[in-house]
Amino acid sequence: MLQPFSPLLKEGLAKLGLEDSEGRILPLLERYIEEIELFNPAYGLVKVRDREELIIKHILDSLAPLKVICKLFPDRASFMVADIGSGAGLPGIPLAVCLPNAAFSLVERMGRRAGFLRDVVAVLGLPNVTVEEAEMEKLSQAIEDRFDLIVFRAFKPLDSAILKGLFAILKPSGILAAYKGRRQAIEEEMSGLHNLSWEVIPLEVPFLAEERHLVLIKQDANT
Repeated sequence: MLQPFSPLLKEGLAKLGLEDSEGRILPLLERYIEEIELFNPAYGLVKVRDREELIIKHILDSLAPLKVICKLFPDRASFMVADIGSGAGLPGIPLAVCLPNAAFSLVERMGRRAGFLRDVVAVLGLPNVTVEEAEMEKLSQAIEDRFDLIVFRAFKPLDSAILKGLFAILKPSGILAAYKGRRQAIEEEMSGLHNLSWEVIPLEVPFLAEERHLVLIKQDANT
């Protein structure tokens, strides 16, 4: 029988200021954690020592910029989001659980992990989530519409080739949101990239004593 973990997760959600008035977010995230733990030994989805690390470094970390993301689209009832290199569904699935009106595409090139994502979407019953088993470079051939927002934790470091691929599937007014760590490392990483407008937003991840930031990137309107 699995050990209870609701108190840590519940407290973390409260620290992030996430309301769960309908009582659906916590149970869905709990079930998602169970699925990761079930398949992780075989699929190598995440590198964690225990459940506490999984909750803090992956679930709460994925949700840390939720309010920032919501502020990007204040006048939109819905918007389209892609999680590129989704892997275990991070950050896409936790965000999709908390943003049921947004449409999420989880993009993963590895077949076994894409299969895991399809299983999780079915188990959690997430009608706002689809899974695209494709390489980012070929994604434009598999989708009809471009995205309002692209989130990712997968690319370290960013380079011009990766950005070109991401912008190819992003709406002209869309935004890239990169989950990153130390501010100094971000400054060094971004210094070599040109024709971009970018902003670094500090994030507070509950129970995590590490620097975390969200980098919002747009194509320079003057180029």
